[in-house]
Amino acid sequence: MSQDRISPAHGVDTVALDWALRMADPANADWDAFTDWLEADSGHAERYDRAAATLLEAEEALAAQPEAASPIVIEPEPVRRYPLRWIGGAMAAALIGAIGVTAWQDRAQPYAVETAAGETRRVPLSDGSSVTLAGLSRVELDRAEPRRAVLARGEALFQVRHDAQHPFAVQAGPLALIDLGTVFDVRMGRQTRVAVAEGAVMVDPKGAALRLDAGQVVAVDGDRLVRSTVQPEEVGGWREGRLAFDGAPLSLVAEDVSRFLSRPVTVAPAIAMRPFRGTIDLDAVRRDPAVLGQLMDVNVRRAATGWMLEPRE
Repeated sequence: MSQDRISPAHGVDTVALDWALRMADPANADWDAFTDWLEADSGHAERYDRAAATLLEAEEALAAQPEAASPIVIEPEPVRRYPLRWIGGAMAAALIGAIGVTAWQDRAQPYAVETAAGETRRVPLSDGSSVTLAGLSRVELDRAEPRRAVLARGEALFQVRHDAQHPFAVQAGPLALIDLGTVFDVRMGRQTRVAVAEGAVMVDPKGAALRLDAGQVVAVDGDRLVRSTVQPEEVGGWREGRLAFDGAPLSLVAEDVSRFLSRPVTVAPAIAMRPFRGTIDLDAVRRDPAVLGQLMDVNVRRAATGWMLEPRE
């Protein structure tokens, strides 16, 4: 619900309709957010009531149809402020008839995709773009707005079908990105970083408006954007089982490696800021995390929850 969207052509408040639909379904109800929305404007309650009444009219119209035309059974509990408990295909058709096709298509349809440690997942989007998630990552999407994505945590490679009239936008924490015909990788964690493999990305379009071309990287350092370079073929290399670093601190390296293992890697404070340059073979590390010892000149100790990198004695 990032913005208030009203459809004048149909007289339907799609934001209020979104809330009516979400609060009618216990699986999607968010009472804290709903309360905040109601309290944000004295007119929101009235808008919500109108939307809920529209849904109730659709439910009643559906219930009036002969049983043969409507196989859906609506639970008979008394109708209160949140009338619907479940919405299926026939109910969706009734709602479209009540509020209009355009208003139904415009309503927000948010969903999220997450990965566990060691898992990767490719998510195709309806516009022809795709998002590939590394382990321990989460991306938030909207079927009604396939050209927008929020990376909530972890790392993702975006392969975007360019459309100059409808640019693809990504929000990664405080960092806003707009594609300019692109394959790019976004990483969040101790440090937010964007690396471009193909095309270009506009970083912070309403502020710094920094353009990144293929082979360029930007990292967030406090309130600064620090630009550097990378081999384009190394961007998203984790999909082929490798991670390349050029002077990254061991704490950041351990965070990245941990996404691809079932048990996390941590670093002793004494060497957390030590820089590392090299390429890590993730398959080799999965087989035996001890290989990190020789590669990084550290001791690798098996701890209770994972693996600890410590200084050599």
